Amino acid sequence: MAGLRDLEISAQRVIPARLLSVRFSRARGPGGQNVNKVATKVDLRLDLDGAAAHLGPEGVARIREKLASRLDGEGRLQVVSSESRLQARNLEAALARMEEWIRRALAQPRPRRPTRPTRGSRERRLTGKRQQSEKKRLRGREPCED
Repeated sequence: MAGLRDLEISAQRVIPARLLSVRFSRARGPGGQNVNKVATKVDLRLDLDGAAAHLGPEGVARIREKLASRLDGEGRLQVVSSESRLQARNLEAALARMEEWIRRALAQPRPRRPTRPTRGSRERRLTGKRQQSEKKRLRGREPCED
């Protein structure tokens, strides 16, 4: 396929085009009579088992976890694109979308560093609690004088 290219996840990580499979079919949407004649819809799939050599087993496991709803029955990552009337444009959109999904799935979340409340915030909280307590105390009934 002339339009199929390698997926460039980062400078160090490139997934070769041989791991991708692409199918074209007729799409719904804009295009008039063109819709009924030309197969412009793109169904792009990535073999994750083969990609383990390029992404590492941890990377593939992370993709399977984060993109579980995007996997087909055989465990391949699937992207479908039919926004454009042109097959080449849909293929490029599907490739770009797949690259972006993989980048996001592989991104390590920043570890959370626990913080402590500041002295001012503690004082404001305690002052507010005292005010609330005083307000509730003043709502009490007057003691009976017998």
